[in-house]
Amino acid sequence: MPTTENPVALVVGASRGIGRQIAIDLASNGYTVVVSAKSTGPSNTTPFPPDPNSRASTITTVEREIREAGGQSTAIPVDTTSFESIQQLITKTIQTYNRLDVLVYNSGAIWWASVEDTPMKRYQLMQRVNAEGLYGTIQVALPHLKKSGKGRIIVVSPPIYSRFFRGKTAYAMTKVGMSVLTKGLAMDFERQGLKDMAITSIWPAVSIESAATEQFTKKDPGFAKDLRKPTIFSDAILAMLRAPAGVVNGQLELDEDFLRRYAGVTDFSNYSVVPGAEPRRIMPAELPDLTVKEQDDEGMRHDSAKDRKAKI
Repeated sequence: MPTTENPVALVVGASRGIGRQIAIDLASNGYTVVVSAKSTGPSNTTPFPPDPNSRASTITTVEREIREAGGQSTAIPVDTTSFESIQQLITKTIQTYNRLDVLVYNSGAIWWASVEDTPMKRYQLMQRVNAEGLYGTIQVALPHLKKSGKGRIIVVSPPIYSRFFRGKTAYAMTKVGMSVLTKGLAMDFERQGLKDMAITSIWPAVSIESAATEQFTKKDPGFAKDLRKPTIFSDAILAMLRAPAGVVNGQLELDEDFLRRYAGVTDFSNYSVVPGAEPRRIMPAELPDLTVKEQDDEGMRHDSAKDRKAKI
């Protein structure tokens, strides 16, 4: 069985754009990276590397990019709408490297429209890729992340605030569900005394150049002035992984704000796609505190899993 002395990071949704950048930068910072997504293809594209936001960029080209830069990587395809496919992904990861230290879930389906204009099939796809895909991946990966007692999970999902729901209710339902999972699993870690494990959500404070934003820059090239490079996202994730678990566990963070507070970054100009531009912030300057005064009062604790086992 192949093994590695490096920590192993699994990046789900790593074929292009932000996910690709996360995988590339994790590899350049000492991680062995399992690159996973639904899209596969030949690695010998011309030109190479391909446009990172194009369909020519796949998990196989990202794997080749990492290896040619001297890193360790394996591409494993996954369909996050299929729990069986997710199980196979985790099994193959462990068979290949015999460990899993970091899970980054970047897979996402998007449709921004009113409830009336969001077909049921669109909503169901977003629910399966976003919330259910994340839940299934975490559930299968957890036993392996727990082996070292120091596993980390990074989730690409937003902070929770009401303006986020406007004009994209169905999408928001699935993405906010991911953030609820971050909050809830963090509480599980605390209850179980897993002080060195953490799950953290991250979201961009400013729009990031990606396959998703290309539709806007094609219509209006001037939109590029409001974009940042995906390196700000990967830099923030690396800073989260370096931070003590207690600092980041259960947090719903914005990339810029986290880098400012915990990494001491004050100059973000190098992240602008258009040199000299000052991209417009799309997220609120302040976010609501989701805790309540009775936060520690759990009332009557009940565990349905234990109750069911007792009845069998």
